Amino acid sequence: MNFNVTGHLRDKNGTYHMVLNYIDFDGTRKSPSKTTGLPVKGNKKRAEAMLLEARREMENELRERAERGDINHILFTDYMLEWLKMVKPNIELITYASYQCSVEKVIVPYFKPMKIKLKDLKAKHIQDFYSQQAKRVKNTTIIHYHANIHKALKHAVKMGMIPTNPADQVERPKKESFHGGFYNADEVNVLFKATRGHWIELAVLFGAFYGFRRSEIVGLKWDAIDFEKDTITIKHTVTTATVDGIKQTVAKDRAKTKSSMRTLPLVDLFKEKLLEVKASNEYYRKLCGKSYSKEYLDYIYVNELGKRIDPNNITRVFPKILENNNFRRIRFHDLRHSCASLLLANGVSMKEIQEWLGHSDFSTTANVYSHLDYGSKVSSANAMLSGLKMQNEKAANE
Repeated sequence: MNFNVTGHLRDKNGTYHMVLNYIDFDGTRKSPSKTTGLPVKGNKKRAEAMLLEARREMENELRERAERGDINHILFTDYMLEWLKMVKPNIELITYASYQCSVEKVIVPYFKPMKIKLKDLKAKHIQDFYSQQAKRVKNTTIIHYHANIHKALKHAVKMGMIPTNPADQVERPKKESFHGGFYNADEVNVLFKATRGHWIELAVLFGAFYGFRRSEIVGLKWDAIDFEKDTITIKHTVTTATVDGIKQTVAKDRAKTKSSMRTLPLVDLFKEKLLEVKASNEYYRKLCGKSYSKEYLDYIYVNELGKRIDPNNITRVFPKILENNNFRRIRFHDLRHSCASLLLANGVSMKEIQEWLGHSDFSTTANVYSHLDYGSKVSSANAMLSGLKMQNEKAANE
């Protein structure tokens, strides 16, 4: 355990306050503040001496607590909750929301009745947890649980709270192959007709033709469209996250990964559509007057009152559209897979599809869409067959 305590003085309403900084037994950083009672003017040396003494006292207290065995009594579940608080300021809100859901709704409820101390946690405890979860969720979800547990215990090792990380000894579930559903060209065209004039039309068009993610569609701004050069650029996203039971919208000037920030050609169909949307937004702005929201004027995808479209509404309404029209059920994100399948069917290479969809590396594209690349395999087989026939004919002539 690291007993080092740092600190600094702070001027608060003309009086020196001491602020200490140290890592507590649960792995969280503590920064308690206490007044010196000394006015700032003319008392800096005295205040510094008091700060030094306060640091020494806290270091002694930490050593005494360690000797009393405080560090040996913390429960694994309590530690996980404290670790969650510790990482919150250092990660993005969307990531934290995922961590919080895993820890508070799954990991802690499972382990809490067992009352296992952090120091007593074994690989078997974690392995049993994974086995239990496998009965209700897919391996991909369990892998997320593993990531949280492993990161938290790695920090505990770093803080000297446990000698080794038991999660290192666990057999992590294998990632399952993912085959997203997709529509063929005829189905996509029928879907386009069915959503024409509906507010979700723009999302369907961008999802199926460009393969844009939901966050990329909602995050489109007018400055991403160059009507002169006929380009459309992904550089802003809008997502939602539920933190502490409260839904929050996260808008940021960057995409999922560096590769996600991409520029694609603005084809005539979409150029005309966007100009229609622009005119429609202006019409409703004049019609609604003061009732029209001025907060999202730079966004493309807004409703009649100028409010930005909620990403969750897209995935909520999309299945209803399919059901009302007796269409085969797919997820909204599967429009992105439909885009990839249509590109493959038209002879576009995997590398080009990677760049079109904004995948961070080629392996992602290859792993997700290799099962769709059947046409290239048929071509390869025919080429091989043709070669073999030539060899057989040659052998027969000899």
